[in-house]
Amino acid sequence: MRVRPGYSRWLCLGILAMALYLSGVTVGAGLFTQAGQALAEGASSVRPPSNAVNVAPSRPGTITPRGQDTQKWGSGGKLPTTASAQPSASRMWGDIRRGQRGTVSIPNKKAGFLVQSEGELWRQYRLTTLSNFGSWVLAITIIALAGFFLIKGRVRVDGGLKGKLIERFSSPERFAHWLTATSFIILGLTGLMLLYGRDVLIPVFGREGFSALAGFGKLAHNYVGFAFIVGIVMMVVLWLRENILDKYDIPWLLALGGFFQSGVHLPARKFNAGQKVIFWSVVGGGGLIAASGVLLLFPEARSLQGLQFLQTWHALLALILIAIIIAHIYIGSLGMEGAFQAMGTGMVDENWAKQHHSVWVKETKRSSGAKGKKK
Repeated sequence: MRVRPGYSRWLCLGILAMALYLSGVTVGAGLFTQAGQALAEGASSVRPPSNAVNVAPSRPGTITPRGQDTQKWGSGGKLPTTASAQPSASRMWGDIRRGQRGTVSIPNKKAGFLVQSEGELWRQYRLTTLSNFGSWVLAITIIALAGFFLIKGRVRVDGGLKGKLIERFSSPERFAHWLTATSFIILGLTGLMLLYGRDVLIPVFGREGFSALAGFGKLAHNYVGFAFIVGIVMMVVLWLRENILDKYDIPWLLALGGFFQSGVHLPARKFNAGQKVIFWSVVGGGGLIAASGVLLLFPEARSLQGLQFLQTWHALLALILIAIIIAHIYIGSLGMEGAFQAMGTGMVDENWAKQHHSVWVKETKRSSGAKGKKK
């Protein structure tokens, strides 16, 4: 679909405005989180109660073994001779703060830790450093793509679409792609909701509304993750051999795919170097995210410190992969003419294929003798 010249300027301005709005929401969430953390920082420290007193006697009596049938208490205000000195409340809270574990009767022995200082450090990192990192990464990605579109516009097919189609992806390949894509979008949105929702969604839906939404999002996040794992496995089975580095990839990367040069089209097989970066990002990064997510589903098998490390690793990789996938979605839809049909119908225009995957077209025709089908 071509945009009429009269509307191209308004379309660009609209896309830029939407990109700036989304960027502002993302960055604002990080700044609100940081501000809220700063206000709550003083109240978050664990201290003894204000009315705590030192219950230890200033001059404890002599500690003697208790007899089997006698327990004599002192008289006339004297301390009991069989009472042992008790620790002060401040000392007790200090031991708890240092991670002393109490005794619990429930199976979860981690509940014996009343205070874990490392958990406070992890919470501060998650609400400030990690949150701000994600905000800036996503904002920069969206602004960069909007700027590229305003400067370069949509990548067109030289000479226009020919009308002769070539099969690019089979039904199993498209199913694997859309299974992975759909599940990742759900995982990405629910994950961002759990990270930024307190600051962005509570003002909109209220605390009860956000609580219900977050509960549903948590369930969806946990179970949809298994569909994402199945999609990754199918991608490896279907496309691993075609995503190995070849002689066309280094020149493609050095020229940045020709996106910044008019009329420059680098030869490539079925997947060019940019698509191979996406493949290995999803398989490698997505695989690590999935593995850490599965481990987080069984918290009783890990220490508290291990769970905090896994959660940080899980969120950090997910934020980076979300930014990469946003760029992938842009190229596969608005950014390039004729690209969406590859995964939409499985068929691509021959001129598009020759421009972006010339080596693949030659190899396909040579091996199958296909001449293409008339649309």
